[in-house]
Amino acid sequence: MKILNVNEVTRNIREMCIEANHFLSKDMKEALQNAADAEEAPLGRQILLQLHENMQIAGEDMIPICQDTGMAVIFMEIGQEVRFEGGSLEEAVHEGVRQGYGEGFLRKSVVKDPIIRENTKDNTPAVIHYEIVQGDGVKITVAPKGFGSENMSRIFMLKPADGIEGVKEAVLTAVRDAGPNACPPLVVGVGIGGTFEKCAFMAKKALTRPVDVRSSVPYVRDMELELLQKINSMGIGPGGLGGKTTALAVNVDTYPTHIAGLPVAVNICCHVNRHVVREL
Repeated sequence: MKILNVNEVTRNIREMCIEANHFLSKDMKEALQNAADAEEAPLGRQILLQLHENMQIAGEDMIPICQDTGMAVIFMEIGQEVRFEGGSLEEAVHEGVRQGYGEGFLRKSVVKDPIIRENTKDNTPAVIHYEIVQGDGVKITVAPKGFGSENMSRIFMLKPADGIEGVKEAVLTAVRDAGPNACPPLVVGVGIGGTFEKCAFMAKKALTRPVDVRSSVPYVRDMELELLQKINSMGIGPGGLGGKTTALAVNVDTYPTHIAGLPVAVNICCHVNRHVVREL
């Protein structure tokens, strides 16, 4: 059995919160550059080049890529042969977020109560998703989520008879309704199946899959490519100002579901699709 002190979790999450808010992952950088090279609309291309320049300045000067440094979403895949010592794992995660947002001078955007809305002043609590897996490793993904795009996300409880065409139309409806409000170019995470909350979780986690990696399931891969093409034909474009680059990727995950249901969640992310992954 592997023994891991929770202080290691705090340290890594502190560093990951800062890293995620200043540097986009390699796949996102390449996707933005490729989009700029391929964009035919002059204004759309200009915006994509400005986004690329903004990304470079953020990394060189350690300025956040976006002023909305998000609510911290943490995915933890924990090996069943790992034992934590030194305190509460959950408190260690929150402490890592607290330190990261404080030491990184990142905007604190979390309110203690959704109605009273008093700011917690340290961006805690985080939203934490735990998964127990085989082995003695711990995989942490830190994915700060801004709410300009989060607010444009949707859940559809479709009928089984709606089938795959109903699923596609639900995704296109969500993107169409979001329009320029989600700060395109987008990454669109889609969860199909499970239950009301399971499909939302899948859609969120799908955003952390590299944008250059397609599903291994043939019909899902085909749907990802078809949806991307249809979204980019909407003409919303970078910044919502026109062009063929409305989305950089559509990532779809599926799960078994009940005979009476077809849940679909669409979690939209802006061009600042932040995620950092580490294994302990």
